Amino acid sequence: MKLGIMQPYFFPYLGYFDLINRVDRWIVFDTPQYIRHGWVNRNRILHPKTGWQHIVVPLKKQARETGIKDVVIADDASWKNRILGQLSHYRKKAPYFEQTMEFVRDCLELDESHLSRLNTKLLENVCKLLSIPFDYQVFSEMDLSIGQVSGPGDWALRICESLKANEYFNLPGGKELFDSAAFAKIGAKLTIPKFQNIEYQCRGYEFIPALSIIDILMWVPPEAIHVHLAAQRNERTSSEVGN
Repeated sequence: MKLGIMQPYFFPYLGYFDLINRVDRWIVFDTPQYIRHGWVNRNRILHPKTGWQHIVVPLKKQARETGIKDVVIADDASWKNRILGQLSHYRKKAPYFEQTMEFVRDCLELDESHLSRLNTKLLENVCKLLSIPFDYQVFSEMDLSIGQVSGPGDWALRICESLKANEYFNLPGGKELFDSAAFAKIGAKLTIPKFQNIEYQCRGYEFIPALSIIDILMWVPPEAIHVHLAAQRNERTSSEVGN
C-alpha cells in the first residue's frame, strides 16, 4: 500500500493533488497544533495588478496549542463573499472563469464550522472535479496505536508501521524530516516525488507557480490537469529517497 499523510490545507496547490494521485490511501493529519500564517486557513491567488494575494478563512480566537481538528471558523460569513470578490478580476482574462467560480461558490456554500472538516470536504470536491481517487481517513478518528513518537518525522513512520504501508510518499518540502533507513527497517520505502508543475499562459498576468488550485483551474480545464497528473504518476520520473 502506498500511503500519503498531510495536514488538511485550504485549496492547496497542484503538487498536493499530485501526491494524492500517487498513493492508494490518504490520511488527513488533523491532530498537530494549528500554526498561524501556514496553509491551513489561507492560500494564494493572483493579484489584479501585480504578484499574488492571500485568500483567507478567518478563525475564532483559540489557545496557542489548539489542534487543527479543533480550530473553528469565525461566525461572520462575509469572508466567503470576500474571496469570491477577490477572484472577480479573473473574469475578462481567464477562459475558465465561469465554471471555476461556480465550483468555488458551491464549495464555499458548505455548512461547516470546523476548518479541518471544511478543508477535507474541499479536497474531496477538487479530487472529484479532477477525476482522481481520494481514499482517505481522518487521523483523529482512527484510534491507531502508533507507539513512541520522538520527533515530527516519526508520525509518518509510526503511522506507516501501524497500517503496514510498504511505501510512504511526501512532498519535497518535508524531505529533511525523514530517515529512509528508519522506513526500511519497518519494510517501507520513503519516496519524495519530484513534482512537475503545469506552466500555463495567464493573459495579462505574470505566471506564478504553486498558487492555489483555484488559479490553475481558471486557466486549465480539469480534463487537462487530470491528464498531466496521470502522466506524472505513470512515468514515475521522480527523485526518490531510499532506493
